[in-house]
Amino acid sequence: MNAKPLKVLIADDEVIIRRGLISTVPWDKYGMTVVADVPNGRRGWEAFLEHRPDVVITDIVMPEMDGIELARKVKACEPRTKILLLSCHRDFEYAQQGIKLGASGYLLKTSFNDEELEEFLAAFRQELGKDGAEAPQHIADHAAPAISGLLLEWLYGVDDQFPAELDRLLQGAWSWMNTPTALYLISAPGKCGGMLVQELRGDAAGEPCEVLPFGDGHLLLFVPEGRQREWDGRLSEHKAGRPELHWSRLAPLAGREAWIEAVRKARGQMELEKRYRISVGEWPAPIAEAVQLIVRHTDTQLSVSEVAQEVGLSRSHFSTLFKKTVGESFVSFTYRTKLKIACELLGAQGITVQGIADKIGMPDAKYFSKWFKRCTGKTPSQYRSERREERSVV
Repeated sequence: MNAKPLKVLIADDEVIIRRGLISTVPWDKYGMTVVADVPNGRRGWEAFLEHRPDVVITDIVMPEMDGIELARKVKACEPRTKILLLSCHRDFEYAQQGIKLGASGYLLKTSFNDEELEEFLAAFRQELGKDGAEAPQHIADHAAPAISGLLLEWLYGVDDQFPAELDRLLQGAWSWMNTPTALYLISAPGKCGGMLVQELRGDAAGEPCEVLPFGDGHLLLFVPEGRQREWDGRLSEHKAGRPELHWSRLAPLAGREAWIEAVRKARGQMELEKRYRISVGEWPAPIAEAVQLIVRHTDTQLSVSEVAQEVGLSRSHFSTLFKKTVGESFVSFTYRTKLKIACELLGAQGITVQGIADKIGMPDAKYFSKWFKRCTGKTPSQYRSERREERSVV
């Protein structure tokens, strides 16, 4: 069976350059085929989303969207794509910008020869695989922490960048999640988590799979729904050597809205497991639902009566059942939850004390600071300073 050719996209505002590359480069020699040529970066991005090329050859200076911005968008969407920059400019700063974004090389249109270009193509072919096989469909290892950070900041209401990032990912590296997908919430305490991310991706062996760090000691694992049984077995194998490892599988999801709802539920369950080390399924349904409400609405002051009505219980019955199940009163649990979130947000950069106060439903920064010191014995600024010192030591 013939190998699947690697797809190439050429973006350059000079027609003669595009036509010259298409007609003079021996693409077949490198197992490649040009699937599109476009006159600017905007058209290049549209063509990238349509064709998902393995190689992008782009001019740097182009109208509407330049090659640097195109390279940034391509690498963010599909890190494995190889990018080669072309320019008439000799200023090495252009090359530095592109290389920092992940471009593989830089050639001057006015001076490069065929051998230079073909050396790059040969290297691309070797790196992408001799048989042209698809690489595992997940974001790059170095990108996962950044995506996780955006996700958690969005879930806590600190930043609103994640929805746009999710849309982009669902059009690119995560497009397979638009079909039925199984979501696992994995508890992996200590050093176990970092190693497990790599091991789970290795288990995928080219299958669609994504693993995201999800707060301290937890991971989110996304896999095709049809492969649940295989992944149940794989996780069981990992648990054999790690007794502390455990997981739960949430309802299947497909597409953006289901993805968001499933991850919100995972966050609520994670909060329970981190605090009480039990599964939500072990609690009475009204109490599990109540705790989910508390976790999802930390920016408001929920009353016992409001939550009791929401979960279908009388105030007195709810209060008694809540304390019996959780081990503390509704008010105590609510404030402990807010304190935990405040501590996590103080460990992040660029979030003001007033912003944190808003996110946990406090009247203002002054009230929040007094409350925080009363709970921890430290002011928010002291706590934040200590967290930064701890990270610098690590």
